Amino acid sequence: MVGLLRFTLRQLEYLVAVGDCGSVTIAAERQRVSAPSISVAISQLEAEMGLPIFIRRHAQGMIPTPQGRTLIAHARQILDQSRQMVEAANRLSGMIKGSLTVGCLSTFAQILLPRLRRSFTRTYPEVEFHQIESHQMAIIEGLREARLDVALTYDLAIPTDLAFDGLAELPPFAFFAEDHPLANQESVTPAALAEFPFILLDLPHSVDYFLALFDGAGRKPFIFERSRDIAVVQSMVANGFGYSIANLRPHTDTAPDGRRLKFVPLAGRIKPIRMGLLTAPGARDLPTVSAFARLCREELAGLL
Repeated sequence: MVGLLRFTLRQLEYLVAVGDCGSVTIAAERQRVSAPSISVAISQLEAEMGLPIFIRRHAQGMIPTPQGRTLIAHARQILDQSRQMVEAANRLSGMIKGSLTVGCLSTFAQILLPRLRRSFTRTYPEVEFHQIESHQMAIIEGLREARLDVALTYDLAIPTDLAFDGLAELPPFAFFAEDHPLANQESVTPAALAEFPFILLDLPHSVDYFLALFDGAGRKPFIFERSRDIAVVQSMVANGFGYSIANLRPHTDTAPDGRRLKFVPLAGRIKPIRMGLLTAPGARDLPTVSAFARLCREELAGLL
């Protein structure tokens, strides 16, 4: 007779977190627990299973063994099934509780996500809220692997197996340092921008959208610098290294280093971008996801 294995869902959450992050330290930060708690849970699972789940290498972090990859996949399935059970209970009881993991595009997470989280957790205190900020490709992967329940993002390269519900249409604008020659224009065309250095926000899919704005200008932009961090882009612009383009205006006219920025709409036949909620099949019907979607529509209606 096969012995009964003993483990907890919390241990499986830590296992999947380390498998995703490749690091006990990063997994502990995401789970908001101490690194020793993660390490002890992994060691206990390895002892219970009777096999090594990870190879521990100082320089490369935690690398799953072949057996470990199989167990991590099974753990992910068990956690998904347990969440479905909780959601079913929520529907039967009419309560909104359990957990919700929200992904958000890093280009505007600092503008919207904290505010939405505050409103949601005040309205639904029984829900355990988690957030992950990343780029579009990582968000899509996270939804497909059920590491995310829902994501707030743009309609960039949306695959057919995911559902996008638009919340707002956002036309692009250029932003400049105060003393830039175009800073005080009422509007500016991509052709005019092409005369100046471009500080490009270089994220997957986002970069394709920004560069496509110049397709009808007859000129390619002069890319002076690239960065994957919107805060760095803003400070580079504010310090006079060039202009940049975005779709969601921050609530302040200052860059992170305190220097002023000027924002000017783009003119011409410019394609706006849509912000909305992205979900995997069936997720939009979950009570927590439905509640978050309702709150987003209410909050963003008066904000954007």
